[in-house]
Amino acid sequence: MNTDAPWLGVIADDFTGASDVAGTLAGAGMRVVQTFGIPDSLMQLDNVDCIVVSLKTRSVPAAEAVKESLVAARALRSRGVQQLYFKYCSTFDSTPEGNIGPVADALRKEFVPAGQVTVVAPGTPALQRTVYNGVLFAGTDLLQESSMRNHPLTPMTDSSVPRLLQAQTRNVVGHIGYSVLEAGTSAVQSRLRSLSDKGVHYAVIDTLTDRHLAVLGAAALQHPLVTGGSGLVGGLAVALGLRDTPDSRRDARPSGPAAVIAGSCSEMTNVQIDTFRQSRPCFLVDPVAAAEGRDVVGEALLFARENLADGPILIHSTTTPQEVSRAQEELGQARAAQITEDSLSAIAEGLVALGVRQLIVAGGETSGAVVRRLGITTARVGKEVSPGVPWLTTKTGPGLAILLKSGNLGTRTLFLDAWEHNR
Repeated sequence: MNTDAPWLGVIADDFTGASDVAGTLAGAGMRVVQTFGIPDSLMQLDNVDCIVVSLKTRSVPAAEAVKESLVAARALRSRGVQQLYFKYCSTFDSTPEGNIGPVADALRKEFVPAGQVTVVAPGTPALQRTVYNGVLFAGTDLLQESSMRNHPLTPMTDSSVPRLLQAQTRNVVGHIGYSVLEAGTSAVQSRLRSLSDKGVHYAVIDTLTDRHLAVLGAAALQHPLVTGGSGLVGGLAVALGLRDTPDSRRDARPSGPAAVIAGSCSEMTNVQIDTFRQSRPCFLVDPVAAAEGRDVVGEALLFARENLADGPILIHSTTTPQEVSRAQEELGQARAAQITEDSLSAIAEGLVALGVRQLIVAGGETSGAVVRRLGITTARVGKEVSPGVPWLTTKTGPGLAILLKSGNLGTRTLFLDAWEHNR
């Protein structure tokens, strides 16, 4: 292995998922840079072990997701990356048309030797996402019985990962059960070879514990392409051997006025907002009012001017699934989402102009819109505030400490506690 080149290049299908996997790698002692969009050849990405490329391809047309993912993979390989990792959500967020299957197929075709089975491992026990007999659980709930069944863009109504993936690909999908993981690395490698001999292209892997991830990481360390949630990168890091990253090499996190922008409608984000509002001021952005011509951006920034000096504030479009459905019925799903993203990203830009230098953004689509509006292209990854949720220090755009949170991640008090974490 070329130790001067990054050992791992991650292609993530949304921005918060990229932060999730980047935080896992940083927590394993790796030097990690996260890029927002595809890094060009002039971007300085030196002295790093891992490059995490954040794309916004989870909900776009499949052909677009495939094109962007391939360009990202080629850019990573041009920098000498040894292994590619296609990162999707630990709840396998997708539709019957994709985009997980089409992207994985395209990456396999270009980067995987004929006959080699590609690992599919969404399970991330640290986030209470486990796979047992190919069935995905969110905590103790079947995926289809969890809050993901109400997701506005990718409602998950089936819990079988092999079945979900098979609907998205013409390649053959197989499965490796937890008993093989319990038997160790050699048993997993033997099972992968057996599946290959039978013409199987993808192997969905049971993962119930971090030990299973470590076993799988060792088994897949030499694979040119691995796919999964954020858990398996930790297993790969264990297999590679941890590298200590002294705190002195971490970038100092900017300080200053603080704000939260929440566009996720997940149950956990709603809990986090309810906890925050008990002691701090909140402002609700209504996409229907924005569509009717009300200046919701101006109203939100006036609210910010009046409250920022007293501590963190929160601006959100998050509300109940019933209210989300109402907005989608009135505006249409695509228009409701676009108005929300446009409003929240414009508010973020206004907050930075008002002096905000610490910013939490909740929701994958919202995070993508905010990062692009602010012109951020790279960030150094710090330690996690909680599993899957690290602070980032921007290297481009305004000098910010920014935390991009997937909707379901974090503790109920995250919006109150994150500001002083590892400062």
